[in-house]
Amino acid sequence: MTLLSIKQLEKRNGNNVLFPPFDLDIHKGEIVAIHCNAEVGFQLIQMMIGKLPVSNGEMIMFDLPFNTNYKKLCKHIGIVLLHDSAYERLTPKDYLLFFQGLYHSSTNIDSILQKVGLHEKRRQTIKKLTYSEIKRLNIARAIIHQPELIIMEEPDQNVDLETKLIIKRLIDELASKNHAILITTSNMESAISLANKVFRLNDSGLKQQDIVDEEIDTMIETEILKDQPTEMISQPLRFDKIPAKVNDKLILFDPTEIDYIESRDGISHLFIKGDEYPCTFTLTELDERLHAFGFFRCHRSYIVNLQKVREVISWTRNSYSLILEDPKKSSIPLSKGKMSELKHIIGM
Repeated sequence: MTLLSIKQLEKRNGNNVLFPPFDLDIHKGEIVAIHCNAEVGFQLIQMMIGKLPVSNGEMIMFDLPFNTNYKKLCKHIGIVLLHDSAYERLTPKDYLLFFQGLYHSSTNIDSILQKVGLHEKRRQTIKKLTYSEIKRLNIARAIIHQPELIIMEEPDQNVDLETKLIIKRLIDELASKNHAILITTSNMESAISLANKVFRLNDSGLKQQDIVDEEIDTMIETEILKDQPTEMISQPLRFDKIPAKVNDKLILFDPTEIDYIESRDGISHLFIKGDEYPCTFTLTELDERLHAFGFFRCHRSYIVNLQKVREVISWTRNSYSLILEDPKKSSIPLSKGKMSELKHIIGM
């Protein structure tokens, strides 16, 4: 069942397009992460709760425009912002009791404090809690009324390991009980570890990322191979995605997403929109796989997507660089021996 439907949502600041129109449906029981820069994530949430105007499009929840009816819908929504504060003079228990009364909730306070690892500190003042503990307390506050949709901005940024584990466990438990969770984060690793659906939102729009649980994928592959005749196994398979590993999961990128690849200490690193991802393929293997997509081995340690090259700069007679059209305007070395090959490719 669709809980929140976003249709052709767009945000512009003057002539600057923060993000172009996109569609997204969030269903009950889903954990959806939107990977974007921090400013985009902040403005997206502020648009949802009616604090910032929408340039175009709509967000619908229970047949009501989300942003203009937030006060009516707030009993169905829990929000955890990056810079949430709390009443420092209260204890965690009194803080949650206040919001329990505000929402007329019957949730057991001691139980929820136990889930966020604060039961032993329930009678301390909030002023004495660490940043990570306050983050957990505000998550407890956001779910005290058992909302159908929980929105989180950078939920595990700058928190300790214990808090990351508690947040992950709590999000999974909420999803198992049919709550929907929407996360905005500037960290792809957080997006992958917390969510079961990951999208990237940037100036090109919203695109879902292919995420594979490596352990499950291996089990499925083993079962499939057991049932296949030998001659079928030997047939060649074309697979155009490029895998990168994040924790115990693989994220699959389209070749066109990759800006360039660098080899360091024997490991290939994919660079995509300013983010870096380790890849299990060698640079030579990647060169073979990506050559047909317009990639060029410009240096013994670099492969570049020629579609992303904006300038070729000559520093000296024997020193060249390629300037890319990425957020950092990355400069990639071009070997002297590769210059003539590049000229031939681009028709000079």
